[in-house]
Amino acid sequence: MYQADMALAKNIKKHRQKADLSQDKLSKLAGVTLHTITKIESGATLDPRVETVKRIADALKCSVDELLKAN
Repeated sequence: MYQADMALAKNIKKHRQKADLSQDKLSKLAGVTLHTITKIESGATLDPRVETVKRIADALKCSVDELLKAN
């Protein structure tokens, strides 16, 4: 897994847990499948579509930059 992909996976999970959301609830809020959320968080999806990341960021009430930021 690449550094940016690891950061994305980690940051989505961190923001999701901070918002007290399950993966299922996040998928519904973002309008993406549960499978998509699961694959991104696990790092199995290495290059999610920009639109997907934007939808997730909106659902988490954060910016795409926050999700992509390497810590």
